[in-house]
Amino acid sequence: QVQLVESGGGSVQAGDSLTVSCAASGISFGARAMGWFRRAPGKERELVAALSGGGGVTYYADSVKGRFTATRDNAKNTVRLHMNSLKSEDTAMYYCAATSPYPRNISITSAYLSWGQGIPVSVST
Repeated sequence: QVQLVESGGGSVQAGDSLTVSCAASGISFGARAMGWFRRAPGKERELVAALSGGGGVTYYADSVKGRFTATRDNAKNTVRLHMNSLKSEDTAMYYCAATSPYPRNISITSAYLSWGQGIPVSVST
């Protein structure tokens, strides 16, 4: 049974940094791309960052490029999203997600089949 469990969210001030983590179990972790999505109130879900199984291929949404960095540790089945220079518009529920093994495209939402429950990140000014 696939389980993705996020941790590390919270409330911060604009300009602060925060790291959210996701622990995966029940999957062939290294074979799957991992993505971080977010859904802000009143907005659609957005893919903000993704890493291929080996970490060599990455995707970042334009809105977070240069501020967010995704990393993964395949030995520990974990993926992290390091968020710097946070803005109020980064306030959202953040979800980690996993694709099927060896996906062709890591930047499309439909590639992601398994989802965590989400964790809130709130950035105040």
